[in-house]
Formats: sequence, C-alpha cells, structure tokens
Amino acid sequence: NTSIFKAYDIRGIYPTDINEEVFETVIASIAHFFKQKLNNQSPKILLSRDMRVSSPSLYQVALKTLVASGVQVIDADLLPTPTFYYGVLKHKYDGGIHVTASHNPKEYAGTKFVLRDGDQIIKIGKETGMNDIRELATNESYPPYTNTGTVVQNRTILDEEVEEALADFDTSQLKPYRVVADPANGMGSLYLKKVFEHIPGTLSMINDELDGTFPAHQADPLDFDNLIPLQEEVKKEGADFGVEPDGDGDRIFFVDEKGAVIPATMISALIASQVLTHNPQANVIVDIRYTRNVTHVVEKHGGTLHISKVGHAFITQDVNRHEAFFAGESSGHFYFGANGGAESAVKVLLYVIDAMSRSGQPLSRVLESLHTSFESGERNFVLSVGTVAQDLVKKIAEKYKDGTVSELDGLAVDYADWRFNIRSSNTEPLLRLNVEADNEQLMQQHFETLTQLIIESGASIKGSH
Repeated sequence: NTSIFKAYDIRGIYPTDINEEVFETVIASIAHFFKQKLNNQSPKILLSRDMRVSSPSLYQVALKTLVASGVQVIDADLLPTPTFYYGVLKHKYDGGIHVTASHNPKEYAGTKFVLRDGDQIIKIGKETGMNDIRELATNESYPPYTNTGTVVQNRTILDEEVEEALADFDTSQLKPYRVVADPANGMGSLYLKKVFEHIPGTLSMINDELDGTFPAHQADPLDFDNLIPLQEEVKKEGADFGVEPDGDGDRIFFVDEKGAVIPATMISALIASQVLTHNPQANVIVDIRYTRNVTHVVEKHGGTLHISKVGHAFITQDVNRHEAFFAGESSGHFYFGANGGAESAVKVLLYVIDAMSRSGQPLSRVLESLHTSFESGERNFVLSVGTVAQDLVKKIAEKYKDGTVSELDGLAVDYADWRFNIRSSNTEPLLRLNVEADNEQLMQQHFETLTQLIIESGASIKGSH
C-alpha cells in the first residue's frame, strides 16, 4: 500500500498496511537509498524505537535487515525522537532509522529516518527522497543482501542529551518548581524523569509507564481534550505548570498554574525573547499558521524572522538553510540550530523553567507580557464531492487580494491588525483555517466570516453535521 509513504515519514495501520514482511522491504530500500546518497557501502546507522506494541518486532526486523544489507548498526533501542536526532548528530553517525508512528493511535506503526550532512540533520520526506524510497520498495529494486553488517550497542544517548542541554543554562539559578506531567504512556516520560534528576523542583507524573496501547488517552496534545487530565492534575496539585509531550516525544505542550492550555506560539515567543536577549540579531523561524506574537518579540529584540511551510521536515530544512538559532511550530515542535535543525523538547522545558526563575513570576504572567495577538485555533474543513481545494482557495484569494498575500503554503493574507492562513493538510484530506488579530473580537469576526465563505464554497466543518 503506497499510501504509507507520507510527507515526512512512513506510517500505516499494523499489521494490514505495515507488517514484518512490508517493513523488511521498506528497511532494505532505505538502506540502499542511504548507501547511494552517502556513496558508502557500509554506513553507520543509528537504530532506535518507541514503545508501541508493534515496535519490538519491527525493530528486530530492521536490525536483521540492516545487517543483511551491509550496514554498521548502532543499536540504541528505546529513545524519544529528539534524542534519536541528537544521537545521530552527536556521534557523527551517517544516518538513523527510528521505529515510531509519532502521535498516531495505537493501531499505527511506522518509521522516521534521517541523514547527517556535517552538523545538519536531513529528515527524509517528500522533498528529500521519500519518492525514491517508495519506488525502491514498490519494485523491490534494491540489491541482494551481502550479510556483511555489524551491530554495536549505544545506551547512553539520553544521558548525553540531557547533560549537554543543561550545560546551556545556569542550573544554580533555577528555582524549585512543582511540575506535573502527563506523557500519555509515551516516550516523553524518559526525558522528563532524566531532566528532574539534575535540577531542583519536584516532578509528579500521571500515565508515565511506557504502554503502546495508550490506556489513558491518545498521545496527541494537539487535541486539547487529551490535556484535560493534566489540567485537572495541575489544579489539584497546586502545581506551577504542567507538561504534555506527544507519543514519540518530539512535541511538547504546556499548561499554566491556572490549568489553562498555553498555545505553542506563546512558548515560541518566550524562547525567542530569551534567545535574542543573549544572541542579538539571531534568525528565528515560525510556521505560516501563526506569526504575529513571535514577530512582535523578534522585532522588539532586533532579530530576523523567517516564515516556513508547515511540517517538521520543512522546518528543519529551513533552520539549516537560514542558520536559524531557533524555530517554533504551532503544533508544538521546537527546533534548534545547535541540534542540526531538529527538535529538542529538553531544551524547551529548560527555557520555560529558566524564564520563570529569572522573572520570579508565575508562567501565566511571564507569557502575558509577550501576548500581543489573539489566535483562533485551527478549524478543519472536509471538502464536498466535486469541490477542488485549489479552486476554493483561489476564490478566497480574490476576495482578500487587498491584503499582503503569500502562497508559500496554501494562502496567507496579512493586514495591519489581523491575518489568516488557509491550507491543505499534509497528512489528511482536509483544509485548515487559522486566524489571528489584535483583539479577540476582531479575530472572532474574521474567523466566522471566513468559515462561512469556505462553507459556501463547498466544504463543511469537520465533526459538524
């Protein structure tokens, strides 16, 4: 089923779309692709996995297939996704394969994979080789096995990542906050526990046992319903804030001391303000969905802002292209140039604690001073039969042609006091709308006007009848 080859990874239902047999073909194809790209018949490839029920079996398939393909395998076993990226970069491995299906429900299996180019991580997606791998796998056009590979273990990567991140902060100045976390039985619990072994404060966790059946709730913090147990726990415990990573640990969301969910762009604004205080004129990147809060901070501090397409592979590419210090995505991914352009949830957590410690203010107050624009939250639309997304977007573009128009990713239009973005999803057959404005009333007004226009043009709000 070629639909498993997605924009940024390989993903499908286990065992119908992806099973051990399919996975062997996929891994053999990736191995051959890596050899061609690297011009190296025996590359060093880091192999790791998440805690999904299917992952141990698929991991063994990957291990055996890579050895059969002549690869030098570094067997790291369980790692959060950002730690996997860090390991490839830190140890100068040629690339890496991570067995994970990210934040998707328990039925899913898959893999993310990367190459290293000097001090940069290249995530393999549709612009960087995914189509080549699909062709290799579909035609099984990789060479016969040589059975000349090797395996060595490396089980210290998480310790190294946390120690290196801590070295960027004056930990003696960090205050002892009371923190609650809900990693939703996913990989984030590993780095959360490790960080709090080294800093003051207390960490209490719910749903912290690794469990690929996700017994509490889905490990997707972008669906704010999944944050309700954390919000309740923060209020019950009187915690200073709450933390919720996604299933593979590369996204991270926060809840303030009042139990309110913090939009990811406000965490981006907080980190941008700290980064630019210590690194004036640094490059900062945001995705095109929401830009105004971060733009305000970057302009105030004299940095340079770049706008990226949506999607973690695109943003990693842009961080490296623009030599950006930091990038924040409104889906809760946060990227650092020092990490090869890849995510580091560990650094994000430390930046939040550091900002609170420096200001002496609760998190809601720290963010209040950075909040200049109101965001709608994303609304998804399903196109009716016969409606072409491109035509619908063109019709809206005509109506708003008096604004500053960008077609970088879908349609974005900026005005002096508000802006919007409408784009097709990279992962689902949906149109997504985001609106932001100087005040809540203005935002709501334009949000409803655009919603009505989209409905009249042949779409319905996802989940409505």
